[in-house]
Amino acid sequence: MNMRRSSLEVMREILKQAEGGLKPTQIVYRCNLNFKRFQAHVKYLVERGLLEVVESPRGSKVYRTTEKGLRLLKLLEGE
Repeated sequence: MNMRRSSLEVMREILKQAEGGLKPTQIVYRCNLNFKRFQAHVKYLVERGLLEVVESPRGSKVYRTTEKGLRLLKLLEGE
C-alpha cells in the first residue's frame, strides 16, 4: 500500500517543526525527508512568507515559522 504524504502534509509538518527555529538538518530528520525534497518545500514556504531564514548566534542558518505561517498552521490543524 502506498502511503505517500501530499505536499500540503509535508509543508504542514515543516511549519510545525520550525515553530521554535531549527537548522535544516534537524527539519530533514524530524520530517523524514530527503534533502532535495526539503529544499523544494522550504523554497516555496520562504517565498510566500510562511517560513523565514535567520542566522543563529553561532552563524548557522535556522528556519523559523513566521506569524503568517503560524496562522496557516492553525487553520490546517483545525481540519
